[in-house]
Amino acid sequence: MSVIAHDIKQAAHQLIDGLPDGAGWKDIIYELSVMQDIEDGLADSDAGRVTDNTSIRKQFGLPE
Repeated sequence: MSVIAHDIKQAAHQLIDGLPDGAGWKDIIYELSVMQDIEDGLADSDAGRVTDNTSIRKQFGLPE
């Protein structure tokens, strides 16, 4: 088993252990989805695939 797979498995165990007793499959899937979205966002940021707030505000006509 690779180190990454081990880390993911450990994170999944921690996530499940942290859920309330009445949590169901949808709760687990939601939490995993949020974790994946955060990891994807951090990877995008590290790779420079980001747009600054000023540019986004200007694109949508919002005040700075």
